[in-house]
Amino acid sequence: MTQKMNVESFNLDHTKVKAPYVRLVGVTTGAKGDKVYKYDIRFCQPNKDHMDMAGLHSIEHLMAENIRNHIENVLDISPMGCQTGFYLAIINNDSYDEVVAAIEKTLNDVLEATEVPACNEVQCGWAANHSLEGAQEIAKQMLSEKDEWHIVFA
Repeated sequence: MTQKMNVESFNLDHTKVKAPYVRLVGVTTGAKGDKVYKYDIRFCQPNKDHMDMAGLHSIEHLMAENIRNHIENVLDISPMGCQTGFYLAIINNDSYDEVVAAIEKTLNDVLEATEVPACNEVQCGWAANHSLEGAQEIAKQMLSEKDEWHIVFA
């Protein structure tokens, strides 16, 4: 048995998951009772596939800007370094179904986008590395399997 790690995802057996999926990672309660719900939104099968950087970068911008139109109290949506998915953090919303619906609406926004928001040197740290088409392909693939997002393990 491997030693238990401090980072939740390091304790997840990545050989047993079946992407794409949306998984509640955990809930953290703050000192004043607020709860932060952290989700693993896995687009690609770990160690088998990954998002190309330009597409990932653009879908990050598009999701960060648009998800807030579909669900309240989003703290953050951030890409995983392994380029297989994103983490989503939301305050005081324990509805998995509402989160999944917001993700679906956000990915549909990506498909309808005509440009990547904040894709310039003033608002982005690597403005030359974007691909709207790449982001749309990633979104299309994820949406094509939305009926299975609740299934985490093969």
